[in-house]
Amino acid sequence: MTQPTAQREKRTAPTEAVAVPGPSRWAALPLPVRHLLSAALGLAVVTGLLFVTGDLTALRIAAIGYTMLAIAGLQLLVGGSGQVSLGHGAFMMIGAYAMALLVLHQPMLPISANLAIIVVVSIVAGIAVGAATARLHGPYLAGATLILAVGLPGLAHRFHDLLGGSNGLNIRTAGVPPFLQGVVSTSEWRALVVWTTVAIGLAVLATISAGRLGRRMRAIRDDETAAAMAGVPVGKTKVVAFVIASTAGGLAGGLQAYVLGTVTPGSFTLVLSLTLLAALVLGGIGSLWGALWASIAIVYLQIWATDLARAMDLSRDAENNLPIVFFGVVLILVLRFWPLGVHGAVQSLRARLRARNS
Repeated sequence: MTQPTAQREKRTAPTEAVAVPGPSRWAALPLPVRHLLSAALGLAVVTGLLFVTGDLTALRIAAIGYTMLAIAGLQLLVGGSGQVSLGHGAFMMIGAYAMALLVLHQPMLPISANLAIIVVVSIVAGIAVGAATARLHGPYLAGATLILAVGLPGLAHRFHDLLGGSNGLNIRTAGVPPFLQGVVSTSEWRALVVWTTVAIGLAVLATISAGRLGRRMRAIRDDETAAAMAGVPVGKTKVVAFVIASTAGGLAGGLQAYVLGTVTPGSFTLVLSLTLLAALVLGGIGSLWGALWASIAIVYLQIWATDLARAMDLSRDAENNLPIVFFGVVLILVLRFWPLGVHGAVQSLRARLRARNS
């Protein structure tokens, strides 16, 4: 008699609630907040590096920062919307000369105000170029931006009195604030300014890429006709992509002028635009991490090649061209063994390690 009763009680006993794991606190945060916190963490790491290195390394870290910002903007344009631009260096030139002219003619403005004005100038330039090239595709778009990259440096010679001709402009920016004097050097302070701007810029770019606008860009990249049939405003989205890329490039150029204290048209030739595009492929299209690997490659391959040329007592022409040769060889090797770039190789290695540990 007791066994059937026990069986009925077992059948009618309430089942225990199964705990369903909810989203983590990190995943529950809004996307912009997550990106800002990640950028703040990266800025903290860079700040720590600056305090354990010298002034020369601080300048190199600053160079990696503004180069990364320029490549990240190109990343969103090429990898996001599929528009190939050969004139990204021209936007850097616009930002660099805007910074120089502001420092020369409005020396009392703080660096934050200068950067804000550069953003506005770069947005105007991006709207102009984006609207003019919105209907162009493939080689026609590349050709139009190529004209921009070749022709824009010539303005420095045309307006010699304003832009300084081939000698460019030399500027002297404000140094370390009084409350930080004795704590950081001038080079370290400039690197901090650069990376603070870069961290904010990368957080904005990451938020855009992961949001609705980023999805629209990728839809246009994959199939422009299908995107238009789905209701995506193709022309408007392309112009917005150009505006974002030009803003990142202009800020990068302004930061470069701020760090180096000089702006010359010879620094923004077609070689720069081609180098940025090649570095984008080297680092890996599709991720902002690729922009980091690409910027490190640009800065340190230049340094190593120059040191090697001087150690071998090569001529001046060989010293100027050796970094390009180095970069080309590295690019060929990376694409031969890692077609998705350095970041693709890192992701593949991470996946193998996870598969081995599981």
